[in-house]
Amino acid sequence: MPIPVVCAVITDVAGRVLLAQRPAHKHLGLKWEFPGGKVEPGETPESALLREIREELGCELVLGPALPRFTHDYGAVVIEMIPFLATLAPGSPPPHPHEHVALVWAEPAVLPRYDLAPADIPILAML
Repeated sequence: MPIPVVCAVITDVAGRVLLAQRPAHKHLGLKWEFPGGKVEPGETPESALLREIREELGCELVLGPALPRFTHDYGAVVIEMIPFLATLAPGSPPPHPHEHVALVWAEPAVLPRYDLAPADIPILAML
């Protein structure tokens, strides 16, 4: 059974999208991703995503609509990606990379130039 993983496509007022770079020592080290994480037992995807963003970036989101779910097979594990559109909540502090190496706000047209984690690549076609 796939592991449910949520992620946020966070956009700013200029239409740029936030990407986060994974630490070198972790699986998929230095790959860029849409921030998020695993859904824990008893959590909804929405509550899991808000928790993960608070933990990883120290900010609050306003969630928009969910994008289509899909699965990705990493070989040793299969995940169900559950992406959401989102914006920073009014009054939220700016994102800070608590668990990532770097953050970047990128124009949607240049997102394919980043070395994205394989499971994040299909999201580009949804934007």
